[in-house]
Parts: sequence; structure tokens; C-alpha cells
Amino acid sequence: MADIPQPAYAHNMRAIGHSDQGGRPDAVQVMVNKGHAYVSHLFSNGFSVIDVRDPKNPKAVGYYSCPENTWNLHCQTYDDLLLVVHAKNMWAQPELADERNYYKGKTDFHAQSEAKGERNWSAGMAVWDISKPAAPKQIGFLPIDGGGIHRIWYVGGRWAYASALIEGFSDYIFITIDMQDPAKPREAGRFWLPGMNLAAGEKTKWPTENGRYGCHHGVVNGDIAYCAWRDANLVVVDVKDRSNPKLITHKSWSPPFQGGTHNCLPLPDRDLLLVLDEAVLDKMEDGMKPIWVFDNRVPSNPVSISTFPLATDNDYVEVGGHYGPHNLYENRPDAFVSSQTIFTTYQNAGVRVFDIGNEYQPKEIGAFVAAPPKKLIDPRPNRPLVLHSADVFVDKQGLVYTTEFSVGLYILEFNG
Repeated sequence: MADIPQPAYAHNMRAIGHSDQGGRPDAVQVMVNKGHAYVSHLFSNGFSVIDVRDPKNPKAVGYYSCPENTWNLHCQTYDDLLLVVHAKNMWAQPELADERNYYKGKTDFHAQSEAKGERNWSAGMAVWDISKPAAPKQIGFLPIDGGGIHRIWYVGGRWAYASALIEGFSDYIFITIDMQDPAKPREAGRFWLPGMNLAAGEKTKWPTENGRYGCHHGVVNGDIAYCAWRDANLVVVDVKDRSNPKLITHKSWSPPFQGGTHNCLPLPDRDLLLVLDEAVLDKMEDGMKPIWVFDNRVPSNPVSISTFPLATDNDYVEVGGHYGPHNLYENRPDAFVSSQTIFTTYQNAGVRVFDIGNEYQPKEIGAFVAAPPKKLIDPRPNRPLVLHSADVFVDKQGLVYTTEFSVGLYILEFNG
């Protein structure tokens, strides 16, 4: 077993494996399927496959590059399929060296995804056959006329769901995807908030100079999609008719809070809904970002009843970089599922585990803060040399897989 860097802090968690992902340690989303981790890269422009059948000795077995000027930053796996986003590489744009411009809507891609002149990126969703887990083979592609797809939700069957930046819309909207023939996926339906369809002459009411009013993605339970809509917050959509999704309710808390809603997690057996607001600027410049707990007994009227506590083991604001929530583990049906034990990432504060047995008083029961990177993969100027924990996945055995922007993949045991 290779040496594992000593963590900066750990409570009820320990690392049993680590991989630099074949020398490409930048990672965003991770999916684990058939003993292999599929890791999407933020800066290395592609995705990697890590053999994790021996979690103490993970081995990089493949890297698959994407077209020039394209992001593969998110993916989904289920059964024999891997779905990978294709989107315009936003961080490669000079105007986005200051990430405030990405999160505050000051660049023209929010209103127009087509570059002046010829488009020079790939936009859409690639479908890969992973029946041979270490040797993915692309079998299909869904093209998007615009900036591309940001994030997907797919747990098998006929339907996938995604956020897509489509020409003529002011920002990302929610789309349904028919996967009946995985070699020929097709867009089936669209949903957007009023004012987003600029091509149809809608007059936007969003103050786009102050925020992002676009769909990050939706998590679907039954016929309901719980969509994180960035600074427009929570949007709940009826997807029973996949060709014509309809609004159930829109809950907004920005202002007074700062928004940045990143993902939602319905807990249907308890009539609860978790909603995470992402910290997107350094040293809490964008304010404290909560993970909200909603009473969801009436889906048309979810009511906030509590928030998750902040870390007390360090002053993470002073550590620098981003401090606050980034991602919730989304209870994948082919992996670990719990309505009480919740796994999250908190960027410079690492992985955090919470018990919400008492939904009115969530409490932290585990943490793992990896050692900070020795160097950054992030090419943007003036970024601090601090940890940025991105995603977390938990398998059926309870092993925890977590990614970071510059230090690769950790495999953890939770002993809480």
C-alpha cells in the first residue's frame, strides 16, 4: 500500500487508500461502479478510471481526453452506462480568471453561449458502455446547441435529467433526456423559469449582474425533480410528463441569503428535503452558506426547519480559499442510501458527516480534512494553496470516496 499523506484533521474517519489518478490529481465528480471509480477532471480535460477493487491499492487504469476547449467535469454511472458531460471550458476564458465573473453573471455566456465566430468546443452528453469497467467505449452522443451540459442525474431506466446551456436562453435550464436507445439519446422536454427564454422574447426579470439564475441540476424522486437553481434557489418540478415538465413550487431566499444553491437531496421516507447552498468565493466573501433541512410533507410548500452546523475544529475562514458546503452525497440507489447519515464536502474543511436523526438539530459525527496540496493544478492566477474538497460518494460497503481539485482521490473508512 502506498504511503497516504497525513490528514490535517480527522474525526471518526481514516484514509485507507489514495490515488493521484495517473498523475492527473484534479478531480470533481466521482462515481463508483463495478469496483471502478470514474473521476471527472476540472483542469485535465477528460475523465479517468481508477480500479478500486482493492481500496487500499487503487490503480489508475485509463484516461480519456475530451475535445479541445471542452469540459468533462461531471458524470453519472448506472449498470453498464457512463454518461459524461461536454461543455464549454469556462475556466479557459480569460475573463473568468476572476471567478466572481462566473458566479455573478458578468460574462456573455449567460445570455449567449455561442462564441463570436466558429464554435470551438463540444456541447452535449456522451454515452459510454462500461460493461468492461476498465475499458469504456463511447456508443452515443446527445448534441446541444449552445454551451453544453453542466450536470446529469441518471439512475438507470429510460430517463436522464440534466442542466443545459442552450442557445437563446439566459442561463442553464432543466431538460429531460430519453435514454430508451443509449446509442441515440434525445432531448425530450425542457423547463425554465419565466424570463429565461430570451429567444422567445421573454423579458428577463433576473438581475443578472448580481447573480446566476440557472439550473445547476435536479435530483429526481418518483415524478418530482428537486432542482438547485443557483441564486434562484429551490425549484420543484413535476416530470410525470417528461415532454412537458411543470412547476410545482419555487422557493427563494436570496436575498437576504446569498444563494448559490448547488444540490438537493429528497429523503422521502422521512418527508424531508436537504438543500445545499455552495460557497463560491474566498473567505466567505459571499456570506455563510447553509445546508438547509426542509419539512417536505407538502411538496408544494417545503418549510425550512433547521440548518447544518459549521465546523468547530479550525478557523476555516482564515485558512483561505473557499470554506463552506460544496456537495451532498445523493443517495445513489446502487450504492449507500441513508435518510439519517449525510455525507458532504466543505471545500477547505474537507469531508463532513452529519447525523440528522433529529432533523431539528443536525450534528456533525465525522470529518476528514486531507493535507493541503503541495502545488495547484488550477491554472487560474492568484489561487491560494489550500484544500478544495469537491465530491463524495459512498458505496454499499460504506467506503467513502472523495475528490479534490489538486490532490486526487481518497478512499476513507467512516467509524462513526
